[in-house]
Amino acid sequence: MKTALEAGFRGIDTANQRKHYHEAGVGAALREAYEAGFLTRKDLFLQTKFTHLAGQDHRLPYDKNADPHTQVMQSFASSLEHLNTDCLDSLVLHGPSRRRGLAEEDWKVWRAMEELYHAGKVKLLGISNVEIDQLQELCERGDVKPSFVQNRCFARDGWDREIRRFCEKNAVRYQGFSLLTANTHIVARPQFTKLVSRYRCSPAQLIFGFALQSKMLPLTGTTSPVHMREHLGAYAINLEANDMLLIESIGEE
Repeated sequence: MKTALEAGFRGIDTANQRKHYHEAGVGAALREAYEAGFLTRKDLFLQTKFTHLAGQDHRLPYDKNADPHTQVMQSFASSLEHLNTDCLDSLVLHGPSRRRGLAEEDWKVWRAMEELYHAGKVKLLGISNVEIDQLQELCERGDVKPSFVQNRCFARDGWDREIRRFCEKNAVRYQGFSLLTANTHIVARPQFTKLVSRYRCSPAQLIFGFALQSKMLPLTGTTSPVHMREHLGAYAINLEANDMLLIESIGEE
């Protein structure tokens, strides 16, 4: 985390889910940066998630026997403590409780998140690991519409094309994760390697450059200082329209 801040990252995505994240570790790095005068809270975009019980391990941020509303409030309070802040820029539902449609439990969680939004505790809400029918329902029935969708982004599905199109039409920002790890099969394709050579970039930079020009917010979880600098370099890439179309469909071949 400290290395990422030093490299220039200012948007941070985490979750109060010890199974896969270390939210308190993020907070510890931020505290050191604040104390050193390296940056301030205003320099950062902090986003975390509420995770249903089924997505957690035994290290829970809430009472497993509590109702969904209470669990959201307990998890959120824990996140604020971990991240040394009194307000979050974004709070994301870490995924619906079932594969299709939204269950009553999901709505109770979303209403609790809306309560935090109306209280000024969080500026924006979002949802992750979501299918198109669930996103449509949330936008139709939610009092506060999601500002973000965060999905695993597969080239074989046109980089989650259906969800991205819905997001663009409904003023929702798309956050793509696993852009590299979910799409390693396209890197060795001749069309892709030719583009890497022509733009004088790395495969990762080409994918992230494509994502940025496609209006995605690409997420990276690298721990390598070299890769961090490389990924930030994707902002300098300017792909031609035909090359954008090629990458858009390259995984569907």
